Amino acid sequence: MKVFLRLLVLMTVLVSCQTKKEPVEITAKELHKAIDKVTEVMIHDIFSPPVASRIFAYPNVAAYEIVALNNKEYQSLVGQVTDLTPIPKPKGDKPINYQMAALIAHMEVSKRLIFSEDKMEMHRDSLYANWESKNSSLFHNSKEYGLEVANHVADWLDKDNYKQTRTMPKFTINTDDNSRWQPTPPAYMDGIEPHWNKIRPFVIDSANQFVPAPPPAFSMEVGSDFYKEVKEVYDISKEITEKGDASEEIAIAKFWDCNPYVSVTRGHLMFATKKITPGAHWIGITKIACNMTKADFDRTVFAYTKTSMAIADAFISCWDEKYRSNLIRPETLINQHIDENWQPVLQTPPFPEYTSGHSVVSGAAATALTSIFGDNFAFDDDTEVPFGLPIRSFTSFNQAADEAAISRMYGGIHYRAAVEVGVGQGRNLGKFVVDKLRMHEEAELASN
Repeated sequence: MKVFLRLLVLMTVLVSCQTKKEPVEITAKELHKAIDKVTEVMIHDIFSPPVASRIFAYPNVAAYEIVALNNKEYQSLVGQVTDLTPIPKPKGDKPINYQMAALIAHMEVSKRLIFSEDKMEMHRDSLYANWESKNSSLFHNSKEYGLEVANHVADWLDKDNYKQTRTMPKFTINTDDNSRWQPTPPAYMDGIEPHWNKIRPFVIDSANQFVPAPPPAFSMEVGSDFYKEVKEVYDISKEITEKGDASEEIAIAKFWDCNPYVSVTRGHLMFATKKITPGAHWIGITKIACNMTKADFDRTVFAYTKTSMAIADAFISCWDEKYRSNLIRPETLINQHIDENWQPVLQTPPFPEYTSGHSVVSGAAATALTSIFGDNFAFDDDTEVPFGLPIRSFTSFNQAADEAAISRMYGGIHYRAAVEVGVGQGRNLGKFVVDKLRMHEEAELASN
């Protein structure tokens, strides 16, 4: 009898362990960590700025649609975002943690868009083990649903023309026209993503919806408007480099560099240093704003989704103009016509000059963030601290965007027209995104 009772107690303990049902809370902190991991992997894998923007946007949409299904404060993006169809609803009446499912969908879609999947899997598996130990049945139900939504979003993203652009021809250099872009030192790389305007946009109607005013007519005659822009880049560069470490302009240029293609030559070796992209910098600012406002999981997903879609569409719009105007970089013309030994403060990225990508993307991101968190939102930007750069403080997202734009002229890689017209292009696009999307009425109307 005693043996029987002991066995009964043991079985009861085992069964209770297997059916353990602790509450599982998914917080915004866990979403931030997942996005930080995606950023870390993208730096490791050296994705171009346009491609990185795509990697950020799709996982956020997957998570957001699950949030919107469960939280009546948020509206689905179906009918608002190009070609997105309703996500499947959970089957039966099995209990689901929707925030867990949203995070699972986010991680799964992210994993499919990067190269180093193992790095994402290690992060994911640690979360899975923790959730399963707390509530196995809830975890498996939520995982099943999260993966189902991830598959749905994967089918959608698979039709955005990205795969087709991988097989399109390289950009052809026009050496007969002195105004056209040429590869720049030290790596003389081919033009990056010349077919990015063929990628399906998220919110804007088409890649050429926000075509900016053209740059000044090309002319290297002294006194022409274009020559003045070239000379201005040279003069500013000489002035700020003479100040050395005391130059605020150089500090600004380096803070917003965000060039994942910086090549370093040592002897016979050439290698790349790894940095975040401009889109990743603004994703970092989104994290800062969410943390400052103590945004919960659902609101954090909303902020990331709206901002990342604005950034992704901004890259499509900007790259459409870059390869249409196909304008030569300041470095090439200054070396040819003014000073053959001159080097820009920053290394020139491998694609045409007009308009400035940082400017367009920053204008769009700042507009999206302002619609969520309001104008005059002061924040300390520590996004670049991991790369050895100090914190910079801003009184608003728009002030940060303006500084990001002018940083490109301080860096010697853009003319004034590219940054001033570019940030305007981005703000126009951002306003369109904000006006078109209805995701969270109360939050969005309060900021207008």
